[in-house]
Amino acid sequence: MTPQPGAAAEADHVAAEEVLFEGHPAVIPGLGSLLVVVLSLGLALIYYYLRSRSRHLRITTERIVVDHGLFSKRMEQIDLYRITDYVVERPFSQRLLGTGNIQLRAMDSTTPSLGLDALPTDVRALYERLRAATEIEKRRRGVRVVDYD
Repeated sequence: MTPQPGAAAEADHVAAEEVLFEGHPAVIPGLGSLLVVVLSLGLALIYYYLRSRSRHLRITTERIVVDHGLFSKRMEQIDLYRITDYVVERPFSQRLLGTGNIQLRAMDSTTPSLGLDALPTDVRALYERLRAATEIEKRRRGVRVVDYD
C-alpha cells in the first residue's frame, strides 16, 4: 500500500505544531487574591487551587485548547486562523506576581471570544508569538480577513 502524497505533507505539518504554552492559570493571580488567602488564614487557597486546576490551557502554533472542569470536562478549541483580535491585559497587581490576561476575539460561531486569564508567563512575549503564528496559519490556509464599517 503506497502512502498518499498529501498524507506525508500533513503528517510533517502536524509534527511541526509547536506548543507555545501549556499549563493551568496561576493559583494566586493577583494581590487581591493573595490578600484574601492571608485574611482567611490560608483557607481560600484551597478554593483558588481547585479553581486553577479546573482549567487547563494548551496554546500551540495552530490552535488554542481549553479544558474546563474538575470532574466533568468541557473542551473549547479555537483554530488560530480564526482569531481576529487580541487584547493583552496586565493589571498592576498581576504584573507584581508575574501573571497577565489575553482576551481573544474570533470568527467562530461557538466561541466568538475567549479569555485566557491569569497566565503565569510573560503575556507580552506569548502574545507576540501567538500573533505571528496566527498570521502564518492564515497564510498557510489562504484566509483573508476584510475589515469594513
